[in-house]
This record gives sequence, C-alpha cells and structure tokens, in this order.
Amino acid sequence: MAETYRIAVVGDWQSVMGFRALGLETYPADTREEAREIIHRLAKENCGVIYLTEQLAAGLEDVIARYKDELRPAIILIPGAEGSLGLGRKAIQSAIERAVGADIL
Repeated sequence: MAETYRIAVVGDWQSVMGFRALGLETYPADTREEAREIIHRLAKENCGVIYLTEQLAAGLEDVIARYKDELRPAIILIPGAEGSLGLGRKAIQSAIERAVGADIL
C-alpha cells in the first residue's frame, strides 16, 4: 500500500490561515527560529511538501539548502501576505536551469 504524505504551510498567521480552508496543515511562525524548528519537525514526521512564505525563507537559506536535494520534504516558496519577494521564482528558475542546462524562463 502506498504511503501518504502530508502537506503543510509555514508562515506568518495572516499568510497561512487561508490554506486551512483547503485542508492543508498550517503552522504559523512569528520568527525564523520558530519556522526552522517547525520545518525540521515536519521533515521527521513524514511531511511530503512544505509551503514556506518567502519572508521567512529569506533568513532560512541553510534550512532550504539542507532539504533541496532530499526526496522529501519538498520546500516550495510562496508569497506571504506582504507580497512576493521574487524568491520563489528564482528557486524555480534555478531548478529548471539545473535540470535543463539553460535558462528557459
């Protein structure tokens, strides 16, 4: 039988609460240290995908790098309530360049 993985959203309260209505697990974090602890805990608890707001990701490059080449969790950057910082797009562009060998965006 196939194993099921959870999907979580980590960010400030205002940014993550809307995802609860979609059935995703939400983890409000006020500081980068809180987010760091939540991400590491979710990784140990069989979480397959973690959506992380760009505002918190801006100070968690080491955490994102730690899981970048792991099968799970996939950490996907999303804009927070304050808007986009462009980090999510940069991460996607970098992943495409590694896979294809060229910038196609």
